[in-house]
Amino acid sequence: MRILVLGSGAREHAIITALLSEGSAAPHEITAAPGNAGIAAVVPTVALDATKGAVVADYCVDNDIELLIIGPEAPLVAGVADAVRQRGIAVFGPGAAAAQLEGSKAFAKRIMDTAGVPTGRAVRAGTLAEVEAALDELGAPHVVKADGLAAGKGVIVTDDRAAALAHAENYLQQGGVLVEEFLAGQEVSLFFVSDGHTVLPLSPAQDYKRALDGDAGPNTGGMGAYSPLPWAPEGFVDEVIRTVAEPTVRQLDAEGTPFIGLLYCGLIVTEQGIRVIEFNARFGDPETQVVLPRLATPLSELLYAAATGQLSGMPRPEFRDDACVTVVLASEGYPESPQTGRPLTGIDAAEAVEGVHLCHAATARTDDGYVATGGRVLSVVATGADFAQARARAYEAIGLLELEGGQYRTDIAARVA
Repeated sequence: MRILVLGSGAREHAIITALLSEGSAAPHEITAAPGNAGIAAVVPTVALDATKGAVVADYCVDNDIELLIIGPEAPLVAGVADAVRQRGIAVFGPGAAAAQLEGSKAFAKRIMDTAGVPTGRAVRAGTLAEVEAALDELGAPHVVKADGLAAGKGVIVTDDRAAALAHAENYLQQGGVLVEEFLAGQEVSLFFVSDGHTVLPLSPAQDYKRALDGDAGPNTGGMGAYSPLPWAPEGFVDEVIRTVAEPTVRQLDAEGTPFIGLLYCGLIVTEQGIRVIEFNARFGDPETQVVLPRLATPLSELLYAAATGQLSGMPRPEFRDDACVTVVLASEGYPESPQTGRPLTGIDAAEAVEGVHLCHAATARTDDGYVATGGRVLSVVATGADFAQARARAYEAIGLLELEGGQYRTDIAARVA
């Protein structure tokens, strides 16, 4: 197929890597927009504004694109999928209305309440006084979330009431916030491919949101992940299908806003059972980097079937038995004030480690080599026969990378290795 992948991060690099690895006799013709330096090394890139629906739609028509895969949340919430679908092109990614599942925490809570999906209590607040009342009502630890998109950084979990109020005050300038009940337990990321009616599960993963070892430091977009989850309860995936994914997709369909794309379920396994922490409307980063390398079913078949309403006849995706670990290399100062523009070396040496590949997130190519252009610079991805081997390979490779002030966690997947 002729495929256009929208986005510029490690998630999109992981998607493209999976598509390129399918090994069919006639490989896909893949273009990325806008991509990054790592992506540009393997497929052509074009400098499109990924949030402009008319621009993307015109490009797809002019270049005979057969499948558009939308990576980030911003183009989804902006309605890019709608603009391209109206031109008769298959799109993997929900329209603007269904993408509110990620774009508005309040919308997601309403859908969950209506569909009977298990989640924590939440109070929407539009003023600081309402936040204070909600914090007192729900108690500590305090959970405050920005209602809209916040690039994975709009959440605070803290025992410090003043810190919770300060976080709320910041995001109240952009709209409302949600004050939520704190839920204790193991967190799980579980992806579902949806065609608006049928859902098929991918393999569960666990990511690490905090910046520092031992889950200390500020919340980030994610510092690492691993898959599968050897500790997940028996029947876990089937229970999430029955109690979360199917009711959510059916509710959106009933409201005339079918969800076509990737339903990301951020879950927590509590003593009272599985609860939803959040939904995203696209592949998660960095979980995508550890789920897709284990996928045995061709990714293009899954995504095209979802985009064209043909999932009901497909079997569940199959996964290899390998363990997969990813460790994120971040710039100094991430997440608050990342230092950018610094040289990045050792990439060839890192990629030469057995079982390792790199997914670039924020890199550019200069005459002198690569430089870091953002907070999360790249993901080191390693597979192995077990977690000990995958983890050893990941850390051997990241140790070969050199970035002044670069930081990474040293405890990714330690508990399963």
